[in-house]
Parts: sequence; C-alpha cells; structure tokens
Amino acid sequence: MTTLTTAPETERALAESERHAATFDRPNLELPPSRKLAVLACMDARLTVEQVLGLRTGEAHIIRNAGGLATEDAIRSIVISQRLLGTEEVLVIEHTGCGMLTFDDDEVRASITESTGVEVDLPLHAFPDLEANLSAQVDRIRAHPWVRDVPVTGVIYEVETGRLRRVA
Repeated sequence: MTTLTTAPETERALAESERHAATFDRPNLELPPSRKLAVLACMDARLTVEQVLGLRTGEAHIIRNAGGLATEDAIRSIVISQRLLGTEEVLVIEHTGCGMLTFDDDEVRASITESTGVEVDLPLHAFPDLEANLSAQVDRIRAHPWVRDVPVTGVIYEVETGRLRRVA
C-alpha cells in the first residue's frame, strides 16, 4: 500500500490556483496563440519566458525542457503548434549559466545507474558550448521536413542582466 505524503509545494500551488480562480477573467481565450509565436526555452527557473518576452496568457506556445533543446518531442510540439494552431514564428531561448554546460552525460548516467541499480539508455544532451548548441537547435528546427518555412531565431538570455542577445 502506498503512503500518501504531504507535498508542500503542491499544496501551495493548489491554494494559489484557488486564489487565481477567484479572479479569473479569461474564460474565452482562443485556442491558437494570438501572437502566432512558438517559443522553445530551457526549463531553468531563473528564466520566466512570459516576463522576458512581455507575453500574456494566450499569446504564445511555450515549450520547455532542460537546455531548450530541439528534441523530437519539442519538434513534435512545434509541428502541432504550426500545422494545427497557426504559429508563424519560432523563438529558441537558451541562457548563460545553464546547468547543461556543467556535466558529462556518461558520468551522470553511470552515477544514476550506480545509485539505482538500473541502467537506462537515456540521453541527457549536455553540451560544452552555449552559442554552438543554440545554433545547432535552430538549424535542427529549420531542417525538419514537417516544420514550416518560418522565421526561427535563437537568442541567449543573460541571467546576469535580464537581457536577450540574438545569436542564430
């Protein structure tokens, strides 16, 4: 039998949801994002995409993962965003001080296997060069045969200044 434990951040989030619902005033937003923008960004908690880009609810699709990588799943989301929901531009955001710059896939996988006793072939996709990696993600999106020929831009968010810098 599984023991149910209290998850303090989940409880806080549920309470915030109730507060949000009490003043909710956007029940009729359209499904397609109004700015026709899809954003692929790193999951880093220091990067609040909506604040940095001045976006409001309903204006863009935000796709996030570790490193802001154009993985198959991220590209799947971009394809759906474009083909079914009409987005016409893609912005890829990576950032300075990214944790993906700090480790080696093989070493981390070996450590996890040692601590869990289970070996899994899960690519973590660490990278040593931020700008080169960002350019590679932009190129990967542009080259995918199902991604529409739309502007795909890569920028680096500088966590030290809060500014975006165009790279690709």
